[in-house]
Amino acid sequence: MVLLTIENRIATLTLNRPEKRNALNDEMAATLLSHLNALKDNEDCKVLVIKANGDAFCAGADLGYLQKLQNNSYDENLADSKSLMQMFKALYEFPKVTIAQVEGPAFAGGCGLAGLCDFCFASPIAQFAYTEVKIGFIPAIVSVFLSPKIGENLAKQMLLTGDVYTALEAKEMRLVNKIVDADLIDKEVLDFALKLVKTVSSESITLTKTLLNNIKGHSLDDQLEMAAAANAQARASNDCKKGISAFLNKEKLTW
Repeated sequence: MVLLTIENRIATLTLNRPEKRNALNDEMAATLLSHLNALKDNEDCKVLVIKANGDAFCAGADLGYLQKLQNNSYDENLADSKSLMQMFKALYEFPKVTIAQVEGPAFAGGCGLAGLCDFCFASPIAQFAYTEVKIGFIPAIVSVFLSPKIGENLAKQMLLTGDVYTALEAKEMRLVNKIVDADLIDKEVLDFALKLVKTVSSESITLTKTLLNNIKGHSLDDQLEMAAAANAQARASNDCKKGISAFLNKEKLTW
């Protein structure tokens, strides 16, 4: 259901249920979580790309699977929801750069997957939507991450209407970083990932992402205290020592 390749310190997770429009079920979510947990400590992975086989990036939850869950007790459904929650949380907290490559519909949980990545590259035919309200469901877990990313007003617009947005509209809403023609998107994403591999520090990426994730919701004073602590921590890191030494000695860095 999910293919993994690693080359040039770029790990690629490819959603591989094209016959189901790459819809998420318990097995697929568990597989994604397993890969994320394994890759976060894998030194051969510095950048993670998430893409998909088939016409759709991800159609959201597998409705056949959801229908079966309707016979479950509340506690059973809560346990299943928490498993999905852990996967999205692991992606959000992933300590390395994450890139979504979206070349088709990214709906509901699929829109959540794309939106949780640090960067999103989309082809012109990509579409984005949280369609849960149209089938009597709710975009519960992904809604937690959406509002801080695009703002409360736009988040409500997406979550409460279920409307479908084009790649260009999603870019204007800050869900998409760049729109690239379908025949060029593989190269564009690869070039961008390789640039990050070669030019930025792994420790700096992890420390910066951790700080940005942790300061949300805190007072200004607390945010500044956390930033100062992160600053002090970064000064003692091996990468910082290496970077400053290379700069002062006019040496070319290889990260």
